[in-house]
Amino acid sequence: MARTVWDSTVGKKTVMAVSGLIMLLYLIVHMIGNLKIFFGAGEFDHYAHWLRTIGEPFMHYEWTLWLIRVVLVVAVVAHAISAYQLSRRDIRARPSKYVHKKPRAGYATRTMRWGGIILGLFIVWHILDLTTGTVHPGFRPGHPYQNVVDTFSTWYGNVIYIVAMLALGLHVRHGFWSAAQTLGAGSRTRDRALKTVANVLALLLTAGFIAVPVGVMTGVVS
Repeated sequence: MARTVWDSTVGKKTVMAVSGLIMLLYLIVHMIGNLKIFFGAGEFDHYAHWLRTIGEPFMHYEWTLWLIRVVLVVAVVAHAISAYQLSRRDIRARPSKYVHKKPRAGYATRTMRWGGIILGLFIVWHILDLTTGTVHPGFRPGHPYQNVVDTFSTWYGNVIYIVAMLALGLHVRHGFWSAAQTLGAGSRTRDRALKTVANVLALLLTAGFIAVPVGVMTGVVS
């Protein structure tokens, strides 16, 4: 039964919608946490430490954080695989020959496709930069505030992050409405409200995430 659902186009779109909403919820919480950097190093570092102690003493140190990471990895992988397979299925479903010039993909389709690729690459870089410190010269474990300031004190750190957050905004704007349609929440009377929510979420997330590098660049965060 599960295999049949997964093999269907509706099943893959549902997986994309559910996994996308899981990631969206995480992004909202993550953005709010990031904004704590404007309250100073002590507040931000304390928040970063709290993330590792969620659920104690029932949960061991970092267990809850690792559980969240596992859920996110599963959501990202499921989202990416579904998107790729749906894209390949769409290409195969097109006629092999066209009388007229082959139609180009729509704006939303191109945005989602390239935005997804940009975000996938950004996730890898972001982990290597601020989690493991692999690509971060001078990375100091246990000093998240200073690591963030160091990253956004470089031109390339700002460019990579801001471009990725703009891609995220467009991805959320199109993806939220699409997920609502897939899960049956859309209708003729609710479409305008759903599109408004999608636009507001995209704007808030983009502005909220970009506020951090802008804060470092302007000296508000130092």
